Parts: sequence; structure tokens; C-alpha cells
Amino acid sequence: MPFINLKITGTPTAEQKAQIVREFTDTLVRVLDKDPKTTHIVIDEVGDENWGFDGVLTTEYRRRESAE
Repeated sequence: MPFINLKITGTPTAEQKAQIVREFTDTLVRVLDKDPKTTHIVIDEVGDENWGFDGVLTTEYRRRESAE
């Protein structure tokens, strides 16, 4: 039983989430011959203030990018 836990920032639409689930499932079926009925995908939306990289929170990183 494959299980994918995807963590992302931002606010994807329901349609985008559905596409992610479809395409991730299709990939596991095609590459690993997994049964789509037992493939589970969880999408965790993490607030920008709770995600950091390059030494700063995503909110600060995006502020810097928009200022350039």
C-alpha cells in the first residue's frame, strides 16, 4: 500500500489538488505497477510562516523576491 505525504506552501485549488492526486497515482501505477485502489496521498498545506529555507521563513523569502 503506497502512501505519499506531500507538504506544500501556498493555497492550491481543489482542482489542483485533484490533479496532484491523479498524477501521483498514475506515476505509481506506471512506474511501480501499484494498485490505485490501495494508493493513498495526503496533501498537507503548511503556512508560509511555518516553512523555512535558505535561513529564512518563506514569508520573508517571498518579501525579498517581490522587492527585487
